[in-house]
Amino acid sequence: MGLVDIARETLRAAVDTLAALDFDALDPAERFAVLELIETQQRRLTAVSHAGVATLERFEGCPPVGIALADVLRVSPREAKRRIRDAAQLAPRTTLTGEPLPPVLAETAKAWHAGQLDAEHLRVIQKFLCDLPDHVAPADVERAEKTLAEKAALLRPDQLERVAQRLALHLNPDGKFSDADRARKRGFVWCGGQHVDGMSVGRLIADPQLRAELDAWFAKFAAPGACNPDDELPTMNPTDEIAQRDLRSCGQRQHDALKALVRGQLGDPKFGQHNGLPVTVIVSATIQDLQNKTGHAVTAGATLLPIPDLIRMASHAYHYLALFDATNGRALWLGRDKRFASADQRIILHSKYRGCTRPGCDAPGYHSVVHHAAQDWKNGGLTDINDLTLACPPDNQLVETGGWITRIRPDGTTEWIPPPGLPMLHGGVNDYHHPERLLDKGGEKD
Repeated sequence: MGLVDIARETLRAAVDTLAALDFDALDPAERFAVLELIETQQRRLTAVSHAGVATLERFEGCPPVGIALADVLRVSPREAKRRIRDAAQLAPRTTLTGEPLPPVLAETAKAWHAGQLDAEHLRVIQKFLCDLPDHVAPADVERAEKTLAEKAALLRPDQLERVAQRLALHLNPDGKFSDADRARKRGFVWCGGQHVDGMSVGRLIADPQLRAELDAWFAKFAAPGACNPDDELPTMNPTDEIAQRDLRSCGQRQHDALKALVRGQLGDPKFGQHNGLPVTVIVSATIQDLQNKTGHAVTAGATLLPIPDLIRMASHAYHYLALFDATNGRALWLGRDKRFASADQRIILHSKYRGCTRPGCDAPGYHSVVHHAAQDWKNGGLTDINDLTLACPPDNQLVETGGWITRIRPDGTTEWIPPPGLPMLHGGVNDYHHPERLLDKGGEKD
């Protein structure tokens, strides 16, 4: 029996022993003691796991390490990236000549491997160090990290956060931050997916320039009466009468002003193309939903768009809608004439697949490229619509050089087959972009 097998059986036996404990038979103090034991060992196991993550490397047929880790452990790609980042800061390092170096967070790593810290403690220390301005001396940064690691072994994360705040003020009492300090913090991200009502929440950290530019834009286009979607004919130059009947809040007016700003740019030829199509909204919908004005369309960014919203958008902007007249004679069957898919084909692929087709991948259509499913063009494949699919660039590379195989199944879906001998990598069909397939209808998939 190998070392891994011995560890597996020993760990399983220990967990079984704990699971068999009768908490009701323990006195109140013992219950807390057992929970403290479990928590400490869970933290130690997490540290061991991170040590393993630090050793991961990509091999032939393996997706990027972050995606492979997410798939194998069945965690989100965001969580996998977080673990990889944490492992890089907490694992021992080596120089280019092989000499050992301590972890980036040396004192934190000691407490982490001793089971004294959890993920919340680590986040507090990481945020403290990330927010420090560049002018703080490295020796002071090192001492501060050591202090927080020692305090983390004694305090709750919320208590540690207050200590970190006081320490940050002590190290930077004048609150000085350089342009580079501010630039490092800038960003905009969506906070998760769409809510069940279709709305989305984002988080913006704006640098001074963007804040100044938005203030100027909002002064004009978020003024009462401007860009009001409730008006039959929205205007950017409202009269006093229009402004007075505007019941929107300040936040709602600013939202609508941003929407007007973006809408005014989409489709402008000066922005060129993205993946062979103009920079605009690409939407797929059924003719039945359009006729009934119900249901949702799906954009190439995987956003669900209510059909009434789609109809309103189509009335005043340049968008591609995947509904076509078969009598217009536009070519879809290109055979060997061209390697690259036409704009018509790309729109149909957006409509059919909505995003990358590798199982588990959530890359939307905007972030995917056209992929020859059965045989690559350079090897004699055809640029025909029934042999094309979508794949994000990293997954497309899995087929190019990683030994993966793709094929179009009779039902039109794309099947991915991993290289032999890699059972931890899962193949099959990607249903992520097609939630309607997850609902069983009379024993058959839709």
